[in-house]
Amino acid sequence: MRIAICPGSFDPVTMGHMDIIARASGLFDKVIVAVLCNKEKNPCFTVEERMELLRQATAEYDNVEIDSFQGLLVDYAREKGAVAVVKGLRAVSDFEYEFQMSMINKKLYPELETVYLNTSQEYMYLSSSVIKQISSFGGDISLFVPACVHDKIVDRLTNM
Repeated sequence: MRIAICPGSFDPVTMGHMDIIARASGLFDKVIVAVLCNKEKNPCFTVEERMELLRQATAEYDNVEIDSFQGLLVDYAREKGAVAVVKGLRAVSDFEYEFQMSMINKKLYPELETVYLNTSQEYMYLSSSVIKQISSFGGDISLFVPACVHDKIVDRLTNM
């Protein structure tokens, strides 16, 4: 079984994330969407809440599993038997950072490949930070987040 990991903060999940997850699910036997537990960040949603939002948003994909991890991605990937990490790229600036990380990961876990998927054109501008900013000003985020979790995201972001 060819297992891939889609790691990220997903705070909150966006349609850009969903684009990458959906496409990865067509390329691999199993995709683990792994929420990073980063104690240095101050997220809007807890890890458990982000995992639940992702479970709801990915319910239609039989080969997608939601999990979380802390520590090194390579250690988590090794533990899960993953052959690849899937990363979405929006711009050249994304590539510079992700390329550096993939080279480090390759040194630490040579069997792990990094697969880059260009974000679909309709989502290239989208990020969780943009969602938070739009919502903080009362803007409509319905085009940018999965419909099944829209209300939960809006409730949280407007009550912060």
